[in-house]
Amino acid sequence: MKEKVEQALANIRPYLQRDGGDVELVEVSQDGMVKVRLKGTCCGCAMATWTLKQGIERVLKQAVPEVKEVVAV
Repeated sequence: MKEKVEQALANIRPYLQRDGGDVELVEVSQDGMVKVRLKGTCCGCAMATWTLKQGIERVLKQAVPEVKEVVAV
């Protein structure tokens, strides 16, 4: 599952980098919890929660159905 998540994040990453941000995969648990670290401008952005839930989590759940939740650490 980790490889699938990494591939999905690789597809998302250019959109974040275009705005000066990035995302780093921290952990993928067996129960479908994905932990990521927002970097660059995404780290302190007021829209970071929206980006995480409506962007990253939505795309990961579509690409990897085993993903249950994405949280920032």
